[in-house]
Amino acid sequence: MNNSSRFFENKECEYYPCHKGIEEMNCLFCYCPLNGMEHCPGTPEYIEVNGKRIKDCSNCTFPHRAENYDVIIKFLSR
Repeated sequence: MNNSSRFFENKECEYYPCHKGIEEMNCLFCYCPLNGMEHCPGTPEYIEVNGKRIKDCSNCTFPHRAENYDVIIKFLSR
């Protein structure tokens, strides 16, 4: 897929690839805009640190998959 308003792949980034197992990595949502949401369509894990439940998205690849662009935009427009 070519870089566009829906997809951007930054192979020059010092962290690229930030996740393994994705052929085309969409870097448009490098920092996931759904991170602050309690319930999101991704696959976060929840860990407990000092008695607090913390959302851990480090293994979630949802925002980096090009086919999830529309889902993310829909969540953000709520």
